[in-house]
Amino acid sequence: MKVLPLIIILLYLSPFHAKADTGNRTLSGSVTDANGEALPGVNLIWLGTTTGTTTDLSGAFELKRTDRDQQLVVSCIGFTTDTLAIAPEQEYIDIILQEGMELQEVNVVARKITLQKLRNSVMNTDMISKDELFRAACCNLGESFVTNPSVDVNYSDAATGAKQIRLLGLSGTYVQLLTENIPNFRGASAAYGLGYVPGPWMQSIQVSKGTSSVKNGYEALTGQINIEFKKPQSPEADWVSANLFASTTSRYEANADASVKLSDKWSTMLLAHYENETKTHDANDDGFADIPQVKQYNLFNRWAYMGDNYIFQAGIKALDEKRTSGQVAHGGHTLSNPYLIHMNTDRYEAFVKQAYVFDKEHNTNLALITAATIHEMDASYGHKRYNVDQQNAYASLIFETDFTEQHTLSTGLSFNYDRYDQDYRLSNDAAEALTRQVDKEAVTGGYAQYTYKPTDKLTLMMGLRGDYSNVYGFFVTPRANVRYAPSDLITLRASAGKGYRTNHVLAENNFLLASSRTVRIADDLKQEEAWNYGASIATYIPIAGKTLNLNAEYYYTDFVHQVVVDMDSNPHEVAFTNLDGRSFSHVFQVEATYPFFDGFSLMAAWRMTKVKNEINGILYEKSLTGKYKGLITASYKTPLNKWQFDVTWQQNGGGRMPTPYQLADGALSWSERYGSFAQLSMQVTRNFRHWSVYVGGENLTNFKQENPIVGADNPWGDTFDATMVWGPMHGAKGYIGIRFNWPRNE
Repeated sequence: MKVLPLIIILLYLSPFHAKADTGNRTLSGSVTDANGEALPGVNLIWLGTTTGTTTDLSGAFELKRTDRDQQLVVSCIGFTTDTLAIAPEQEYIDIILQEGMELQEVNVVARKITLQKLRNSVMNTDMISKDELFRAACCNLGESFVTNPSVDVNYSDAATGAKQIRLLGLSGTYVQLLTENIPNFRGASAAYGLGYVPGPWMQSIQVSKGTSSVKNGYEALTGQINIEFKKPQSPEADWVSANLFASTTSRYEANADASVKLSDKWSTMLLAHYENETKTHDANDDGFADIPQVKQYNLFNRWAYMGDNYIFQAGIKALDEKRTSGQVAHGGHTLSNPYLIHMNTDRYEAFVKQAYVFDKEHNTNLALITAATIHEMDASYGHKRYNVDQQNAYASLIFETDFTEQHTLSTGLSFNYDRYDQDYRLSNDAAEALTRQVDKEAVTGGYAQYTYKPTDKLTLMMGLRGDYSNVYGFFVTPRANVRYAPSDLITLRASAGKGYRTNHVLAENNFLLASSRTVRIADDLKQEEAWNYGASIATYIPIAGKTLNLNAEYYYTDFVHQVVVDMDSNPHEVAFTNLDGRSFSHVFQVEATYPFFDGFSLMAAWRMTKVKNEINGILYEKSLTGKYKGLITASYKTPLNKWQFDVTWQQNGGGRMPTPYQLADGALSWSERYGSFAQLSMQVTRNFRHWSVYVGGENLTNFKQENPIVGADNPWGDTFDATMVWGPMHGAKGYIGIRFNWPRNE
């Protein structure tokens, strides 16, 4: 019944029912500096009016106009204000701003927006730029959200180093991860994929909360995170750039990329990454490594052809990673039968994206996206084994057109194929034979997404897709988003929609094998299904010549079907069962950003989370999930951009532990709850013309979870459990790094 109202609204707002207002005209375009670099936050206003806008992070803008609007005033701090004559019939313009004059030997430099909430997007989307990523060590994707109030990254266990994103209070498997709008890091890579994306490779990250576009599939239950890599065809691409990093934990990294402009249309880029955690650390002396030793090689080669009407992009990636953890010897002693964890991963990816533009004026184009992935992992946890060969093939055919400035249609077909070839042993009995299991799923689908924008103030986006799975049959995914900006000072958004996902229990949760718990998997696990509803309000308040940005949002996720990871019914067992009852999450978040003075910006955020699911008739608070989070980030750049200082404070709320059991002396095996804790990180950067040096520290409060591994003294016994992780396992850490770039435009 929830689908029907959305379908009716979709049909009513379709191009056949909507009336175009041909009197509404707009001027769109882009703003760059003299070097071709996009300028965000540029002000554009029609001379003699109050009608204006600002450029987004990519320097693009769209501005409503009338026949009387002929003079456009363009201004940005640090650049010369310009007034441009716009012809009545002109619909697009590329603007180049010149840097301001030098006054009394003082240069005025514009400070770019590094973490931006996209004002014109119909979805609630945060854009994390490359400069925002530079504010922390950001060695990989998992370390890229230190300064982001919406996304948490937590360790999943205390032995393997598996990390998982949390968005809207739920685990990362409910977030659709995309690399340049291609679904990625699913299944076997879910637990460790955050470490497969080197930070220096990324150009930007877009975080969309709640119901997202149906264009990329049906799997986004709580939102999407899209990663944009560096591109050789980009105007800001460097000839060469490099990054060297070292930490006090003896972790070393090297990154390098080089781009070549082969012609005015062809370009290519090679990106390389190496990392090595060279030493074993056991800071709490429990006999287990706090940080696994990881050695990784990662290569990415991509090509681009940017024709007048035809666009082609292709790339191939290869990764080799070896991960070692487990018991460690102390004082020169050797262990006769150590409990060790070994994980060897080989991963290969390839993609091809092609598009043909039929009509640039109406943005009419046809695009074909194809991608393939092979992920091979051999893992051992003591005598337990989990080996998987995952193969994925993906294809998407997309047609898009703007009927008018008010009516836009996107429609397409998609195909996704997954194969999991698995061999496993779920006990520490080395004599037990491995079990082989092959899971295959092929999903064919189609979608239509209609966007109606009668004015600059209102945008409606309605999407509907239908998919057929050879395992679960046919299912429908409706989604709707609305944006309303009654004035330049306020923007309202609302969303509602559905999401589905197939749960591959062992592939996604193999880190749980680092425990003596018995693994029980129910027969005939259902496809997961949930509704998500959200609303947000963003305000922009002028104060003392600057803008105070305030944002408040609320999201509710309600599961129809869910695969529950039950660690409460039996403390010596982890059971994967179908939901029998309720499961939901409520998340409320407020945040404020204000630039108190030139070069300085402060952001503060507070989030409350309530997540519960029902097990055996009992509605449990979700275990190992913090009830709240506070975040304060401060950044200051000196006037000449020579120095940058960044500080981040996190206050992480307490939560519930999985149900403990009684020991022989009557004491509990672990506490029923854990408390709140704070973390502080800082970084100082010295910028030079083509290179920079950065020095920083993480977890400077030196907070460590005591005894994160239960039964560490006897990992072969029945009380061993490395999955009770809720806080950092390693104390304060320092690091130093060097960045170098050789710009193409010099």
